[in-house]
Formats: sequence, C-alpha cells, structure tokens
Amino acid sequence: MVAPTVVDCGVNSDLASLSLTTSDGRQLALTAEALRAACKCAHCTRARFDGRFPQNFPGIAIVEVADLGYGLNISFSDGHNRGIYPKTYLLDLTTL
Repeated sequence: MVAPTVVDCGVNSDLASLSLTTSDGRQLALTAEALRAACKCAHCTRARFDGRFPQNFPGIAIVEVADLGYGLNISFSDGHNRGIYPKTYLLDLTTL
C-alpha cells in the first residue's frame, strides 16, 4: 500500500489557508497561521532556540506558493519565504 501524498494545492481566496488534495482524494486545509508557526527553516529553528520565535502569527496571509515537487515553498505576508514544507510534513500537520 502506498501512503497518500499531496497532489494539488491552492491558496484560499482570503489568503488565510492552504487547501490540499491528496492522492486518495481527501480535501484538507491548513491555516496560514499554523503553517507559519510550523516553519522548520534554519532561521525559524534558530529563533526558537534563542527564544525569539513568536507564539502565534495573527492576521498572517499566504502570498505565494511554489511547488517544488517534494514540497512547497510558502511565502507569507510578514516577508518570510524561506520555509520548504515537504508534502509528508504537510500531511502530518493536518493530523495535529
């Protein structure tokens, strides 16, 4: 049995969430705030380590999504655009 993966995605019209379609036909969504808070790029990882990472990101919006094949590079309205979210990680985030 092959594990499902993300086969399509799109930013909702209000820019506040990302819709995902999986290979098994499920429709899932993740909020922009949850995605921004879950970023694992080196900058965000260091900010967490130093205690400088915000607890939440109210009003954050998704401004661009680039599909890299294995994951998505998501740009946010606060200027952050370094995070790459592997598709397996996105699916994990939907189950939290």
